[in-house]
Amino acid sequence: ESDVDKFIVGIYKTFRTATMGSSSDATGKIFFPATGDFRCAPIMRTSQSSGSGRNYLTHLRNNNINALFHADFDYFGFKALMKWNDFYKMIQAANIVYYEMDNMEPGLISESSIARYKAEAVFLRNLAYFFMVRQYGDIPYYTEAYHSKAIGRTNMVLVLKSLAEDMSLHYKNLPWTYDDPSIVGNRAMRGAAITLTMHINMWIAGFTTQDKESYYTKVVALGEEIMNENNGAYQLLPLERTKEIFKGRTKEGLFEIVQNLNYGETFSITSPYADYFLRYPNKNVAIQRSYLYYDSKFMEELYPLAVQDRRKEVWYDENIYNTSGLMQCLKFLNVFNEEGEDYNPDDNQVVFRYVDPILLRAEALAELNRESEARDIINIVRNRAFAAPAVTESGQELKDSTWWERVRELIGEGHFYYDLVRTRKVINVKYTPAPMSVDAFNRGGWTWPIDAAALTNNPYMTLNNYWN
Repeated sequence: ESDVDKFIVGIYKTFRTATMGSSSDATGKIFFPATGDFRCAPIMRTSQSSGSGRNYLTHLRNNNINALFHADFDYFGFKALMKWNDFYKMIQAANIVYYEMDNMEPGLISESSIARYKAEAVFLRNLAYFFMVRQYGDIPYYTEAYHSKAIGRTNMVLVLKSLAEDMSLHYKNLPWTYDDPSIVGNRAMRGAAITLTMHINMWIAGFTTQDKESYYTKVVALGEEIMNENNGAYQLLPLERTKEIFKGRTKEGLFEIVQNLNYGETFSITSPYADYFLRYPNKNVAIQRSYLYYDSKFMEELYPLAVQDRRKEVWYDENIYNTSGLMQCLKFLNVFNEEGEDYNPDDNQVVFRYVDPILLRAEALAELNRESEARDIINIVRNRAFAAPAVTESGQELKDSTWWERVRELIGEGHFYYDLVRTRKVINVKYTPAPMSVDAFNRGGWTWPIDAAALTNNPYMTLNNYWN
């Protein structure tokens, strides 16, 4: 059993490599900010980031993806984001675990442990597939172990439907949480599997040409399950405990990538969102302005001036609406090191936390016109933030409120761009400063380029032609 466990831990390490890099990487990784937070976002550069070496921020804002692969930006690892190799390493390893669990010598591992390991493998396999669908659209899909034959790309909706079915068969074999606090949140738990399945169904609903209602209904049912049946494993913590949430291993964390300076586990300096919205004294004395701030109209939509919301005070400094670079996002500020630019805030990278499935449930309820229920669920999140007034909207305004609440709550956690895409709001100037045309969206302008190396020895492979 210890061999199986070590093999599975290796898959988590591969996921970490695919997304966060490490402090020893020559080129780093900027996965979550580049693909989820800054693309088509209303980010504005300050005097601190005015040099040409920071032009990648403008390119991300404007969806000018091809410009990111200039040699000037190699340090940030953009070229690595065109390669899906690490995700397929995860998939191949997970497929092997799943296969070998049914071929172990009888009696070596209990039936319950076999079921849990298979469920963990399914979670990791489908996490990798889901991340790739969001990034590349259509992708090669397979589940057999020791796969080696050349195959082409499968329609993304078909892939997502396969993922949803796969998850439904196995997620209940994962525990709600673990007795060992050291693995809470960084090994697969049932709450993370449910949240992943909810996201998968919301993406199907966003892209299917068939009836969407059944997928929203599944999301609602899963949301009810995680909120009503988790046996106290999960809860929304008070905002004043924000530092604990992002330090990790709390009841609000469902799945996260671990970082700990004390053990030399540090992400690439380019990886975290926090680095862009901090300045002295939370960074080197030479950094007197944050690299970025958000467009003032966006911030006033997010946190209206006259509206009470404790997130404005806990997650930002007193310069929340400042447009000269004084604004700081303190949401991820866990500094346990000396002052300086050499270290990031010592946070885990949260992939899923409990507020996420709560708001997905609210969104699905609004889409099903179960408006009273949707308002009640949104207001759970708003009540935690002491945000007033409560949501009372109906119709399209209610649907907009659920979207804005996700932005408000999950900002900096890698969801902004993906929520724009799956809701098609990315084609509307109301929600993004760089809206795509319908034609660009339909031709794959929302995807990421695929490296040409994918064509090697594979006559069935195609690239994302929009970016060629």
